[in-house]
Amino acid sequence: MNENQMINLAAKAADDKRAEDIVALNMNGVSLIADYFLICHGNSEKQVQAIAKEVKDQALEKGMDVKRLEGYDQARWVLVDLGNVIVHIFHKDERNYYNLEKLWGDAPHLSLEEILA
Repeated sequence: MNENQMINLAAKAADDKRAEDIVALNMNGVSLIADYFLICHGNSEKQVQAIAKEVKDQALEKGMDVKRLEGYDQARWVLVDLGNVIVHIFHKDERNYYNLEKLWGDAPHLSLEEILA
């Protein structure tokens, strides 16, 4: 599965659990951590966990390797490491504090309109 398919799968999974403000960043040439970041948030700890679980389950169902799942128990900032794609799922109260979109402001945004329509 290529990175675009991975981003699409993660974005759809997050959207299925009503994640808000889903943003995809192309990290190529900006960071060595991953090729893409997907950032979104939920409005409660339960919703953050549901989003993370859905992303993980959908990835595993498609045969993708989920390298790590961090922060699930606290559900304030959950990181799902899919290798070249890192999914950041924030609690709404934490997202503005960490503001990854500003921190990685040099990274171009990918359009998710067709995927999330």
